[in-house]
Amino acid sequence: MRKVLLAVLAFGLAACGTAGGEEPAEVSGLSVNLSPQQNRVTAAKDDTIAAKVPEKFRTKGELVIGGSAGTAPPLRFYATDDKTVIGVETDIASLVADVLGLKPRLEVASWENLFVGLDSGAYDLGLSNITVTEARKEKYDFATYRLDTLAFEAKKGGTWKVEEPKDVAGKVIAVTSGTNQEKILVDWSAANVSAGLKATDIKYFQNSSDYYLALQSGRIDAYLGPNPTSAYHAATSGQTEVIGNFSGGAAVQGKIAATTKKDSGLVTPVQEALNQLIANGKYAEVLKRWGLSDEAVPTSEINPQGLPKS
Repeated sequence: MRKVLLAVLAFGLAACGTAGGEEPAEVSGLSVNLSPQQNRVTAAKDDTIAAKVPEKFRTKGELVIGGSAGTAPPLRFYATDDKTVIGVETDIASLVADVLGLKPRLEVASWENLFVGLDSGAYDLGLSNITVTEARKEKYDFATYRLDTLAFEAKKGGTWKVEEPKDVAGKVIAVTSGTNQEKILVDWSAANVSAGLKATDIKYFQNSSDYYLALQSGRIDAYLGPNPTSAYHAATSGQTEVIGNFSGGAAVQGKIAATTKKDSGLVTPVQEALNQLIANGKYAEVLKRWGLSDEAVPTSEINPQGLPKS
């Protein structure tokens, strides 16, 4: 079994044991199973919660869960066979399906096509680091399961830190198009220009390999993305470091949520399944498995306050 050993870092990857029969790490750090044989944490069906699943989903006997796989670990990515989708998002998706008594079917889509699939009904549920926003709440229902924390990642060894908007003035920073981190960066740049500072030169990349190559070659100063992926990459590559952390909601605490088409009837049983998993410790076990215990929520909420409209 292939393993990656992560150092214990100040920005949030806690040392822990392993789940599902994996061997523990031999040194202080996190042992991550990257093989197709995930030995995922599992949960029992709850008949009361399962009965609340609308009939059109129950009759299929499966829960079709969409998500992207172009991000870096530990969110949703490919195992060592380059075809099996693994990560914290797939583990949580599988646990929810267990409680609902449905077989999880994990589908892969680009970020844009994930929402197209939810709109068309091709996907019953989206679990792909999706942040709750007021605009998205007009089309989708949400059941939260993780805090949304962002990170600026730069080459290791520099002195530059990002603590406030003025720190990105004049910098070249990469971001993925259509994400909330893009909106935050655009807003920060506009505020800096209004204050007489230089604009941020924003570059767009869709694949992690592209922005990491740009970072190492010096074409960008930093990448702004989900904290889990940046923390994981910094720990495993030894070439980069996190130079600033922020809520994905800027002034509002951003929250990551399981996403369903609005009024599909699925969000309530999904939320109840998540709360049961939080209560029985299965949820914490999965987060610990992937080094994300710091992003845990105490309870799942349906359609909480989201990031404001622009």
